[in-house]
Amino acid sequence: MAGVLYDSTIPYDRDFFRSLARIVEKEPWLTRDKAMIDPLRTLGICKGEPFDPGRALEETFDAAAQEAHAYLDMRYEAVFDPPFAPGTRWALPAVPEVVEGMPNFFASTEAYPIDGRAVSYSLAYFSAKHLGAGQYYLMAIRDAAGDALDGSETYRLRVPANAPVTLYWSATAYDRETHALIRNVARASRASTSPGIVAEPDGSVDLWFSPHVPAGREANWIPTVPGRGFEVLFRLYGPEKPFFEKQWVLPDLVKDQLP
Repeated sequence: MAGVLYDSTIPYDRDFFRSLARIVEKEPWLTRDKAMIDPLRTLGICKGEPFDPGRALEETFDAAAQEAHAYLDMRYEAVFDPPFAPGTRWALPAVPEVVEGMPNFFASTEAYPIDGRAVSYSLAYFSAKHLGAGQYYLMAIRDAAGDALDGSETYRLRVPANAPVTLYWSATAYDRETHALIRNVARASRASTSPGIVAEPDGSVDLWFSPHVPAGREANWIPTVPGRGFEVLFRLYGPEKPFFEKQWVLPDLVKDQLP
């Protein structure tokens, strides 16, 4: 029997509301969720009742979801300022209120960053309970010149030698629009533990993001797709003190020519 593919990307159209109605029907209301019972009822989403919005309301759902997508994307751009290290384009893609609330499941009675959580969950599929203790994440959506990363171009990311990690680091390319893995490419990422990864004489590692294979550097290549924007998530597993003290800084991606 052929396997069934599951599309984990967020549907920014009427399908989002259909999915929401299914969740409301199947899941119990938590105390913090109850404030949404009446607002959702005005959309025709009510536990125990069939969800049948009709054509006119579905068209409204399409427009509303697209507007929400644009709003989240605008908020997403804003989380990169300020960057993690001054003068770079890398940032942790989450507002401080979200980072502070994740370890205690947003226990504070004075804060519940709904919009900030929406931005984070529009691109991430989990919540790190101890961010920084076992792992840390930096994301870039622009190159050193400030231009959006373009899958038609070639970029080099030079990972400096002696990365301050007890385990390993990795870099993964995601589709800019969906925040999901880029479709129909040979692989999505390279890591310090990748078989055959080539280091420079000084111990640094050049990673290449390009739609074309770099000669002699295929093990260091992360493919992109022409005509599609992309973003890069750099993961550090077991980050050490020099990273947080900015003694070791990850440079920006730069446009380059393939070797």
